Amino acid sequence: MTMSILHRATGLANYAGMTLFVIWLVAAASGQEALNLVNAVYGSWFGQLVLFGFTWSLVHHMLGGLRHFVWDFAVMMEPGQRERMAWATIIGSVILTLLIWIFFVWMA
Repeated sequence: MTMSILHRATGLANYAGMTLFVIWLVAAASGQEALNLVNAVYGSWFGQLVLFGFTWSLVHHMLGGLRHFVWDFAVMMEPGQRERMAWATIIGSVILTLLIWIFFVWMA
């Protein structure tokens, strides 16, 4: 039940995150001054925290969708297997988010 609620919550968070992406695209289309302003906000510590959370939300929601895809084939449905898949989704989303940020943000 917790994973179901979290999957829905990340889906809602993804809508909010896409709004941030649209704001960035509109700023890029509006000119360098607007883009510099948005980049400054997104580059602040708070903006980075929000973008990190958005990245985690995208990855977690994707892994949750893959979990449901596996269940569509009626496999991994036993109680112990479901719990292991739930933990794998949480742990995997954290690890993948960290890898994305390490390689594409912090090392770039």
